[in-house]
Amino acid sequence: MEVEGMITSVLAGTQFRVQLQSGHEVLAHISGKMRKRFIRLVVGDRVKMEMSPYDVTKARITFRLG
Repeated sequence: MEVEGMITSVLAGTQFRVQLQSGHEVLAHISGKMRKRFIRLVVGDRVKMEMSPYDVTKARITFRLG
């Protein structure tokens, strides 16, 4: 499922803490295409993520909204 959120903190190893619009926080990592194109993410950026319905504590960032 696709959700939107905002980056609250940057962690080591291209991982981020992202707050969802519902208020929950998840651990997210950058997708391969974003890493390949050197897309930079900073605190405060809005991002689009993919989450599995089986583990709602982790996500993959697929797009930076700004």
